[in-house]
Amino acid sequence: MARNLVIGNWKLNGSLAANQELLSGLIAENQSSQVPPSSVEFVVCPPAIYIPQAQTLLNGTSISWGAQDISNESRGAFTGEIATSMLLEFGCRYVLAGHSERRQRFAESSALVASKALAALNSGLIPVVCVGETLHDRESGATFNVISEQLEPLLAQLNPHALKGIVIAYEPLWAIGTGRNADGNTVQEAHAYIRNKLAQVDLASADNVSILYGGSVKAANASEYAAQSDVDGVLVGGASLVITEFLSIGKAFKS
Repeated sequence: MARNLVIGNWKLNGSLAANQELLSGLIAENQSSQVPPSSVEFVVCPPAIYIPQAQTLLNGTSISWGAQDISNESRGAFTGEIATSMLLEFGCRYVLAGHSERRQRFAESSALVASKALAALNSGLIPVVCVGETLHDRESGATFNVISEQLEPLLAQLNPHALKGIVIAYEPLWAIGTGRNADGNTVQEAHAYIRNKLAQVDLASADNVSILYGGSVKAANASEYAAQSDVDGVLVGGASLVITEFLSIGKAFKS
């Protein structure tokens, strides 16, 4: 059975003072909340420069931390890149790969995303591989074709054991930061398709892969997504910067 994950992607937000307040408050509220740590795993992904601060504050708590991006290279003349080994030195457990903003703004191909995810897997990190369609794709009936094309370079290189080590996040671009939400049925349909694609690698392992939804997720709509059979959590943007919102979203996914 897939575990429930609630991952906060801070994107290009934060400061030492703001992070201190947010993380300290999150720890205190999480410890006093009614969400058992075993039922939902909270994860924060701050900008890379703040990962050491997250490690210091979150070490020993039930909250995990990770990175927003990773290099597919292990070392060398790659200015500005961060290797998996570097993230591991700071206790990271997760790393996003192929977030829609990386695909769109930085022209990351699905082949590159696959190589980043494999680099993470091979190092012991858990890659959160992001897929999703544009509004044009959806309106033209190409949603499943797009998702398939984005997943295929990775799935073609995974065996059943490796498949268990990944997380998939479905994030339709038309619902990210737009205030326009995908309803529960739309999300379930996409997640069921993704689960079926994973099952083509290995049926048993596919049931253990957490498939998250990301797209204007808030406390007000989290329960609708949590009610779907193939939604195992969420990838949260702006709402992850608000303690009460983030924790309320998590409560929707408690077992």
